[in-house]
Amino acid sequence: MKAALLILPFLLFALATKPLLGEAAEEPEAVRDTNGDKLRAGAAYYILPVFIGRGGGGLTMGSRGKKTCPLDVVQDRYEASKGLPLTFTPVNPKKGVVRVSTDLNIKFSAASPCAQSTVWTLDNYDGWRKQRFVTTNGVEGNPGPKTMNNWFKIEKNNGDDDYYLRFCPTVCNYCNAECRDIGIYIDEAGVRRLAISNVPFKVKFQKA
Repeated sequence: MKAALLILPFLLFALATKPLLGEAAEEPEAVRDTNGDKLRAGAAYYILPVFIGRGGGGLTMGSRGKKTCPLDVVQDRYEASKGLPLTFTPVNPKKGVVRVSTDLNIKFSAASPCAQSTVWTLDNYDGWRKQRFVTTNGVEGNPGPKTMNNWFKIEKNNGDDDYYLRFCPTVCNYCNAECRDIGIYIDEAGVRRLAISNVPFKVKFQKA
């Protein structure tokens, strides 16, 4: 009897805090641009560094040594440059707002001179540089095991419009995907490339 009386308060607390049947789960926080507006799926934005004066501007496309196509995702060498505009497509295309910690495709709005897709994808391991770079020619949509490398997430940092990018796809429940931050790798030619890193590249989003 005493044991039942002790358990009863915990049961009442659990029932009180449990969402009502049919109540929608709270959605993740919306990503905000530099004006404080919510990022909208399909709208064009520049991805800019939070910290100016670190050696580069916005994100654009560039080749990797002798590997000319597809083009990689790189930071423009000119700090004043905003780079190329990009669009975001959530894993659920009906969602009009881009939210933190959710799978999405990222795509340059401009066409590639390689005549290939400009959707971001994580490239295979580069044995010479001992790195995995973010490149283009990915597939938009079609979430599943065959498109794992094409999904990225925007994570919130400390500031109001301060974020970073992360590779941690959850579009396949049974796949064993690595979860790593996306940072900057400076190659032998001084080109600043987006790549897997222990130091995330802190970014903000400005409407194009």
